[in-house]
Amino acid sequence: MIVVHHLNNSRSQRVLWLLEELGVPYEIKAYQRDATTRLAPPELKAVHPLGKSPVIEDAGVIVAESGAIIEYLVDAHGGGRLKPAPGGQDARDYVHFMHFAEGSAMLPILLAMYVSRLGPAGAPLHPRIFSEIDNHLAYMEGALADRETFVRTGFSAADVQMTFVLEAAGATGRLGQYPRLSAYLARMQERPAYKRAIERGGPYSLGA
Repeated sequence: MIVVHHLNNSRSQRVLWLLEELGVPYEIKAYQRDATTRLAPPELKAVHPLGKSPVIEDAGVIVAESGAIIEYLVDAHGGGRLKPAPGGQDARDYVHFMHFAEGSAMLPILLAMYVSRLGPAGAPLHPRIFSEIDNHLAYMEGALADRETFVRTGFSAADVQMTFVLEAAGATGRLGQYPRLSAYLARMQERPAYKRAIERGGPYSLGA
């Protein structure tokens, strides 16, 4: 059975959601962030040298990084589901948004969360950080102009990857300016598999 090393309020929630969508049995090994530093506990170093979550174990195979885990699970256990067929624009969109989520979109959001801890000292950085967040959100808003998911053919693992980005963006207070993204996020959070993942993974919130 797949073991998910699950850290509260983290990207590992994506992995639980994907497994629920796929209907693949899994076991959770739960970890809690340090209440002061918000860092993962040192016990995760015994699982993977980075000491971060998510990490999964599947029949002796250990996979780290949420995007890599999602791709592994879809390829190994998806049976052709939650991923468009190779070739064509849908496949290109899928790959793009799978990588855009962490490659571009999350960096300024994380910076906003970290800089918020500086209080007034971080204020000079806010305009640059928030302009980049808005640049990415406007791009995502435009991508949903003619579709309800990030791949035209329908719900895919790219939506699992992208939803975390929007939840994190919501914690910065920027998401309300983008009605398509707000409606999209509400739809994703209403999916039965998403709700089951929350029930299994425990209380979930993102913030500074």
